[in-house]
Amino acid sequence: MITKQINKNYDNSKVIKPWGEEYNIYRNVKKIAITYLKIKKGQSTSLHCHPKKKTGFLILSGIAEVQIGIYKKNIFRYKSMSILVLRPGLFHKIKASIKQDLYALEIENPYIKTDLIRMEDNYGRKNSGYENLVQSVRLKKNDILFKTPLIKKTNRYILNNVKIEIFHLKNFRKYNSYDDKSVSIILDGCLASSCGKIVISVGEIVKSYTLKKLSESFKVNSKILILKASKSLLKK
Repeated sequence: MITKQINKNYDNSKVIKPWGEEYNIYRNVKKIAITYLKIKKGQSTSLHCHPKKKTGFLILSGIAEVQIGIYKKNIFRYKSMSILVLRPGLFHKIKASIKQDLYALEIENPYIKTDLIRMEDNYGRKNSGYENLVQSVRLKKNDILFKTPLIKKTNRYILNNVKIEIFHLKNFRKYNSYDDKSVSIILDGCLASSCGKIVISVGEIVKSYTLKKLSESFKVNSKILILKASKSLLKK
């Protein structure tokens, strides 16, 4: 049932789209949000941009056919565990393959849900903004929400056969993901140079080995909160 009284920040609500659905699976009040989205097979988002925020994507399941820019010839395919980063103002469209639904995490930095301009849309929304809360339903008990763990603790989840781990680090000495099979998202904190200049910070999504390599030359500023994603050996 569609509900009207849902948190103004879209927390605890699932936004129903003509192509599928999405909801905030994690939100840092001051900085970023991560949206968990499902695009039904053969369906696509509008061709749109976000003028003020940078967005990153981690493909969890399915094949994403992504148009980058306003020209249809610029379409690229991304499979599970692929990452994509888009600068503010860059038009893009994401389509699921005709064979299976697409599931992905979208990182918004900063969190501005209404920061949206549509250029083309297959569902008549070209001149419309982001969906109203009346086009949402409340989350169910089995809908996963990521939570920030206590210091020295790790929160673990399985999402579309992808293992998610969230934890704090003071340094990377015990960070054993020196390969290209896992992905890391910085939820809080940063790596900085010896003179204090920020090298990589909140909202960045990179291969875990890239983060490990950077840590050999740059230091964690206080502590850093990491979301690490890796392919699970478990079957759904």
